[in-house]
Amino acid sequence: MPNYTNLKTPVTPTWCPGCGDFGIWTAFKMAAQQEKWDDTNTFLTAGIGCHGHILNYLRLTSFEGLHGRDLALASGVKLAQPNLNVFSFTGDGNCLSEGGNHFIHTARRNHNITVVLHDNAIYGLTTGQTSPRTPKGMPTRSNPEGAYDEPLNPLATAIAVGATFVARCYSGDIEYLAELFIKANNHRGFALIDVLQPCVTFNKVYSHFFYQKSIYRLPEDFDKTNKTKAFEKSLEWAEGSIPTGIFYEVNLPTAEEHFTTPKIETRNLSNLFKRLG
Repeated sequence: MPNYTNLKTPVTPTWCPGCGDFGIWTAFKMAAQQEKWDDTNTFLTAGIGCHGHILNYLRLTSFEGLHGRDLALASGVKLAQPNLNVFSFTGDGNCLSEGGNHFIHTARRNHNITVVLHDNAIYGLTTGQTSPRTPKGMPTRSNPEGAYDEPLNPLATAIAVGATFVARCYSGDIEYLAELFIKANNHRGFALIDVLQPCVTFNKVYSHFFYQKSIYRLPEDFDKTNKTKAFEKSLEWAEGSIPTGIFYEVNLPTAEEHFTTPKIETRNLSNLFKRLG
C-alpha cells in the first residue's frame, strides 16, 4: 500500500519555501495513499515549469513531456492503457499558452484523464514573466509597466469546450484538494482541477493571504449539472469572492470509449493493410 514513505523519492524538493506546489504534492500523496495508487495502476505526466518537478518527488511511473505537450502525452497513455489512472500535472503557462491547443481539444474529446493545473498566474521557472493567467496591470519581468492582456479563465474555457468535470481549489486547502483528486479520478471523462497556488517569489498579488481571505466553497446544493450556471459561476473572480469546489460534472461518452467500440476493434492491422494494398 502506498504511504508517505514509499511515495517519496531521494530527491529533495527545490521549490521556494512557501510555494503552493508543496500543498499540491502533499494532497496528492494523501489521495494516493487512500486510493492505493501505485506503479501498477497509475501514470503521471507533466510539462515544463516548476510544476513539473513534482514528478521528481513522487515514486510513481511518470514522464515529463515537451513544453505544453503533456496533455497529448497523457491522452496517448490512456488510449494505450485505458485501465490506468492518468494524471497530468501542468502549469498555467505550460497548459494555457504553449499547450492551449491541446487543452481545448483534449477537453472537447473528453479524454478520461485528470488535469491538475498549477495556477500561480506567472512563469515561475523562468523567473517571473507574464503568463495567460497574470492579472491585467500587474508588473512582471517581461511587462514591467504591467500586463496588458486580460487573463484567460481556465474554468470557463474548459466548460465551454466540453470538459465534463471542472473544479477549483486553493493549494492550502490540502484535505479538500486530496478529496478532489479522488473525485476527479473517479469521474469518467476529462477532469480539470484548477489549483490556485501562490508563487511567493514572483507573484505578490495572488498571495496565500489573498486567497485565504477571498475563497469560499460552493454550497452543497449547487447544481453541478447546469452548464449555464457553472459557466456563470466560473466568471466570478474578485478579492473576497472567489468560489472553489466542483462547478460542473456530467457523464458523457469518453474518447477512449469511442476507440474501443466493437466497430473500431474489428479494424485490425491485417485488414487495414489488405484494404490499402
